[in-house]
Amino acid sequence: MINKEFHKTKREINNEFHEIEEAKKNPAKFEVIYNRYHEQIFRYLYARVDNTDLAADLTSQVFYKALLKIESYSFKGVPFASWLYRIAFNEMNMHFRKDSKNRTVNIESEHIGSLFEELEEDYYSEEKEKLAKILATLSDERLSIIEMRFFEKLSFKEISEVMGITENNAKVKLYRTLDKLKKNFNIRA
Repeated sequence: MINKEFHKTKREINNEFHEIEEAKKNPAKFEVIYNRYHEQIFRYLYARVDNTDLAADLTSQVFYKALLKIESYSFKGVPFASWLYRIAFNEMNMHFRKDSKNRTVNIESEHIGSLFEELEEDYYSEEKEKLAKILATLSDERLSIIEMRFFEKLSFKEISEVMGITENNAKVKLYRTLDKLKKNFNIRA
């Protein structure tokens, strides 16, 4: 049975826990984890930096840090991907602080539908550009919550782990941000 909170079965989460414990004892065992999550973390970063080389560099840095710090990882009942997303989020933010560059909002058609569905709109193709501009005005934190929820399909529990906030706080921030988006699109709540 799939755990709806995490998009994984309890068995998959338990197997992952054992793989992590093995990787703590033998770094060569980290390869299984790397192979499972590399593409997912790369896509997450690429959607935010819109540069293949930079996304690859940041992804490498994420897995390098994860391998170095795997001893400090403690299982909290959520998929290991949440921990990797947190490292990726921090690496991306460090990059943007260091280079004083603005984040990219890269919206793929397949992901935008779920956001517009939440906003109760069905004409998203012609409104995509407007949405990108509005999203670009959001704080990094609010934008990240929108991206994780609608583009990465993370649960609120996973978002709270990545962002270092409570699950309730993640929900409140998301719904307040959605209200702001609805106002920008003149949608009545």
